[in-house]
Amino acid sequence: MWIAEIPADKLIYAIPLLLVPILPNLWAIAHIYRHDFPSSTEKMAWLVAQIILPVFGGIGYILSGRKRARKP
Repeated sequence: MWIAEIPADKLIYAIPLLLVPILPNLWAIAHIYRHDFPSSTEKMAWLVAQIILPVFGGIGYILSGRKRARKP
């Protein structure tokens, strides 16, 4: 089923379900941008992971990368 086939009255329920997997990734990108890491290579690796593996990268960052970040 494509999003164009969803009736307009049901689309309001489908949009939040489509956005939920993106939220951890967007939060992770913002967190990476605002914090420092032990090396700039590690910071860039986390950003690349967010771009290449959006859903898994966001969840992985929340579980392990967030602990490595330091306040600037």
